[in-house]
Order: sequence, then structure tokens, then C-alpha cells
Amino acid sequence: MDTQLCPKIRFRIFRTWIMIRTSFPYIWRPHMSRTFAYARVSKIDQTATNQLHEIEAAGFAVDKRRVVTESISGSVGASQRPGFSKLLDKMEEGDVLIVTKLDRLGRNAMDVRATVETLAERSIRIHCLALGGVDLTSAAGRMTMQVLNVVAEFERDLSIERTQAGIARAKSEGKAMGRPSALTKQQQQDVRQRLHEGASVASLAKFYGTSRQTIMRVRDSV
Repeated sequence: MDTQLCPKIRFRIFRTWIMIRTSFPYIWRPHMSRTFAYARVSKIDQTATNQLHEIEAAGFAVDKRRVVTESISGSVGASQRPGFSKLLDKMEEGDVLIVTKLDRLGRNAMDVRATVETLAERSIRIHCLALGGVDLTSAAGRMTMQVLNVVAEFERDLSIERTQAGIARAKSEGKAMGRPSALTKQQQQDVRQRLHEGASVASLAKFYGTSRQTIMRVRDSV
């Protein structure tokens, strides 16, 4: 009895395995590393041809379907660039990204660092031709990134210092800080007067077409 069942059982197992493999081929197919290229130009009348030639001359063979170019200012952060965002959506673990310069990865050192860290977490390698084609996620690349981190921290501290200096200067000049009030000074005086006369916060908010919080801020600013 056992000798008759075993072949049938083995056949059923084999048939089930074939069905699963046919239905879900991606489970059995290992992911092959793919190479992508990203090129950016600042003006619409410019082309990314030179950048793509540089990448090709460096020995990187990139399928045209995996080349992304866009015209957008370098002052725009990487996450705000439509083309770059679509590129990241296409890339998977083990893929490779080629750029000619670091500014293709962000608008400043802090942005570049964030981009590299995001890609590294996804096990995506990044080669920058301006840095000799070094992989920024490798040991040598991490040394380069350490220098970039110092620059990023300097940029951050400088930005904070400028912001604080601007706030201090505005205060010394008597300029109001924060968002402008929804009510004019005359309206604020009228609100205080009407509140003093017994008008409710809700009725005044409705009358002036503003929020209750605005009326209460005027009331509490006395």
C-alpha cells in the first residue's frame, strides 16, 4: 500500500511546486543588480548630454530605460525633484546609481548627506564621477562622507546663526515677529472695546470673519 501511495504523493508535491513556481516566478528569480543614471540641468534650454557622455566614458553601461534627466534648479532639494523621486521609486536593493557631481544628489551638503544615507539604508550604491567614481556607501566613500558631514554641520550652524541674527535685528528695529495678524490695529481696538461692552468671542469671530482663537489672542494681548 505504501509503495503505491508514495509515487502519487511525490507527484502531487512536484505538481504543486511547479504551479507555485509558475504563478510566482519572482520568488525564484534572484534580483540582478541594475545600474541607473541621474542627470540634472538648471535650465530648460540646457541638455544633459555631456553628463551622460561622462558616465559612459567612465565605463558605466546604463540602459536608456534607466536614465533619468530633468531640468530643475539646483536650489531645489532632492526630495522635491519629481524626476529624482520617480527614480528612487524604481530602484531596489542592490541597484547602482551613477551621478557626475554631488549636487545632483541635493541642494547642499546636508541634503546630499540625507540622500546618501537614505540610499545606503536601502543597500543602493552611489558612484560620483567628480570624486573619482568612488562608491559613497563603501569604506572609501564613507571617509568622503565624513568630510561632507563636517561641511553639512557647518552649513547647519551657519544657517542657525543667520536666523538668530535676523531675529535679533528685526526685534531691535521693532518689527513684529511671526505671522501677520488677521485683524488690523483698528479692528483689534474695536474688538477689545466690544468685548469690554459684553460682546461674545463667537459673535465677534463671525462678524470679522476670523477664528475664535484670533479674537482670544487680541483679548489676551491687552
